[in-house]
Amino acid sequence: MADKSQICTVWVGSETGILKGVSLSKKQAFNFCEMTCLSRDQEVCVLSWGDAAESEVLVGSVNGTVKTFSAEKGKFTETRQCGGDAAGGRFTGLAVAGTALVTCVETGRLRLWKEESDAHVVEIDAGRSVCRMRQDASRRHRVATGGKENGLKIWDLERPDKPVFAAKNLRNDWLDLRQPEWVRDMAFIPDSDKIVTCTGHHQVRVYDPASPQRRPVLEAQYGEYPLTALSLPAGGNTVVVGNTQGQIAMLDLRKGLVRGCLKGLAGGVRGLQCHPSLPVVASCGLDRFLRIHSLEDRSLQHKVYLKSRLNCVLLSGRDLEAGGAGEVEEVKEEEGGEEDEVWNALEQVEEEKPKRKITEEEEESTEKKTGRKKRKKAQE
Repeated sequence: MADKSQICTVWVGSETGILKGVSLSKKQAFNFCEMTCLSRDQEVCVLSWGDAAESEVLVGSVNGTVKTFSAEKGKFTETRQCGGDAAGGRFTGLAVAGTALVTCVETGRLRLWKEESDAHVVEIDAGRSVCRMRQDASRRHRVATGGKENGLKIWDLERPDKPVFAAKNLRNDWLDLRQPEWVRDMAFIPDSDKIVTCTGHHQVRVYDPASPQRRPVLEAQYGEYPLTALSLPAGGNTVVVGNTQGQIAMLDLRKGLVRGCLKGLAGGVRGLQCHPSLPVVASCGLDRFLRIHSLEDRSLQHKVYLKSRLNCVLLSGRDLEAGGAGEVEEVKEEEGGEEDEVWNALEQVEEEKPKRKITEEEEESTEKKTGRKKRKKAQE
């Protein structure tokens, strides 16, 4: 399996607990797991790189375990229990800060774990109903959290007593009613202190912790459905967002205008990531397809069917070899899943096409025609 994992440039986590590696150059997809012990408890929630060389993939599961997959060896090398229980909820974020592991769950427990240890050294209460935790790529000791009725907060893991920045909700509406908050995803804007978020109320907001105000400095809206994921392209002033209806759009962070839409999706977007140097974006979701779109002409470059509903995607920083546009690649040797087994067990019923009934008018017209033909023959 080592030769297969080394050629993979895209990693995807599925609901069935399978880590899937996709090679766009070879047009192949591979499953990295033990098929004999698959269960819903091993559903992959989050993916993250374990080192700067991208030789390790960290896999966070529903049961609270964090597995380390070695891309060089093609197998899982370590499994850690990071406080996962039924009361803690699913993982909402996974990151590495130095030699420590950073985890966050839905209940708001943000923890810093020692290397090769099941004991955490720092625990932060980030509030209830946390939907996402993201790390600042330039300052690894800073993370951001947010969720449902839980506003954006930026934490410094070296000073975990209180958040560095806590966003303030918008003013009441024209009926003097409080506006609801629902942060679904966020990302740190490179070379600045700003951070962009997307909400479950189809809003995109930009916050500036360096400014005196804690409310957003820019707000835009896209569509009518909840936004679920976002990602920042390389070297641009745009953000790519996706919603529950499978719609993906690029928004300008300077004016808040929609610059273009990416088409082809048939289900809700769960994972979205732009390449760190190339103008491409990878997306996955409920329609079980991994798609690679170009951000320049918004064309579909790759479309891979992976047989399971997908939760998250992790894109390598290496150059992606271009394949044929719109080509469909299918993963081999994978379990069909519970739903596929049910459909395969059903017998195929072929219905006969009903014959069209002849009306009285058509019968009369045919009789007249035959009568005319007989008269002509008789005259001849």
